[in-house]
Amino acid sequence: MKSENSPKREMTKLTRRGLIWGLAYISGIFGIFRFLDKSPNAKGITQPFRKAQGLNEKLWEKLFSPSRRVPEYSKDRVTPERFNETIGMEEDLDPDSWKLLVEGVHGASKPVIELTMKDILAMPVTEMTTEFFCIEGWSVIQTWKGVLMRDFMNRYPPDTLSGKKPDLVNAAQDLVPYVAMTTPNENYFVGLDMGSVIHAQTMLCYEMNGQPLTEEHGAPLRLVIPVKYGVKNIKRLGKIQYRKDRPADYWAQQGYDWYAGL
Repeated sequence: MKSENSPKREMTKLTRRGLIWGLAYISGIFGIFRFLDKSPNAKGITQPFRKAQGLNEKLWEKLFSPSRRVPEYSKDRVTPERFNETIGMEEDLDPDSWKLLVEGVHGASKPVIELTMKDILAMPVTEMTTEFFCIEGWSVIQTWKGVLMRDFMNRYPPDTLSGKKPDLVNAAQDLVPYVAMTTPNENYFVGLDMGSVIHAQTMLCYEMNGQPLTEEHGAPLRLVIPVKYGVKNIKRLGKIQYRKDRPADYWAQQGYDWYAGL
């Protein structure tokens, strides 16, 4: 007479148990997909994913520090150039007619200030070699030369929430919380948090690896913001707006993370 605990009987129990768990797992996955499929859309993606992105954004904002620098490298670490996307640069560039518009400047006598490359080149110069991260997964190390946003904003400061004189160092929390940047034709646009804009390495760049920017890399002026993925590093910059309200962002409208911090 065979024992009830024979290997064959135990194997049958395990097989049945595995089948039950497998069916439960499949049912759970199906339920999740059905839930996501029925969830309302929230700015390009389903609401649960958008909420998850919001939580992720709050976490990185808590961890972020405008004074904590990203790694910098010696120039012999520079890697071959890469470029991605020409959105916002569809027209041929005319350097002589290019202007940078700045809005929301504290104490300005007019709502929009127009700057030329001569104005940009007259500001303090900074050079740095940092890593550029594309959201697609690749990265390059490049040398950038231009004007730090901190230096630019000392000359063209943003409005404050209190109306008091801006203090980028001691009262950054009183600055309006957002910055919008667009290309001259406004086909590409990014929204940025003020903390990242006043980061110690955020730059308005006009040279790359010892040469003036090429058109494909954003001539005559682009943003280099090492604490953000490449989607925020807008090329062929045409307008800067200091704002109280959160600006629209090209890729966030396609379902990507608005914050896009590293």
